[in-house]
Amino acid sequence: MDASSGQSVVGTAEKPFLMPVEDVFRLRQGRVVMPTGRIERGRVRKGDAVEIIGLGGSATALVEGIEQHGMSIAEAGAEMNVGVLLRGIAADAVERGQVLAAPGSVGAHTGFTADITLLSEEQGSADVVSGERLCFYTRTAVVWGTVTLPAGAETVRPYHGAEVTVVLEEPVALEEGQPFAFRHHGRAAGSGTVMRLP
Repeated sequence: MDASSGQSVVGTAEKPFLMPVEDVFRLRQGRVVMPTGRIERGRVRKGDAVEIIGLGGSATALVEGIEQHGMSIAEAGAEMNVGVLLRGIAADAVERGQVLAAPGSVGAHTGFTADITLLSEEQGSADVVSGERLCFYTRTAVVWGTVTLPAGAETVRPYHGAEVTVVLEEPVALEEGQPFAFRHHGRAAGSGTVMRLP
């Protein structure tokens, strides 16, 4: 319980609540917003405070209710597909690619260091040159970013890997150890893991 507000705060357990937003519905003439998605970790209950993170958004809202398969439930946990009814935020404050999370548990970032591995040429990959713009897929977010190779390296060839620096064009919720995929010239090119955040 948050003594200052009298509201319970989600994610006080060992693994704080986090749910990538897959879709968003506006209910009751837009007064209630219902993001839907699969809970990645933790638990959420009616009355909990959750933070909306990523893609330029940053707001905190109270969970008015939780729905699963059209039925109202008291709480939900990891691996469950649910809709979370939020009150007290603008109708356009949440969108696909953001996450709902326990307040203060995860941050939005535009830059990170990553370990990447390219697919083979047979799988459609091509050389990645330092300074190139790639399309990154992390959780439900899709965002463009520029990759910079280490000093002295100009190119990563298919089926090879490298430690790179990535600068995204929009902030997304990121954590160290988080996997992602990327596309190059419109084709699947490889995958990676976030190694370090600023």
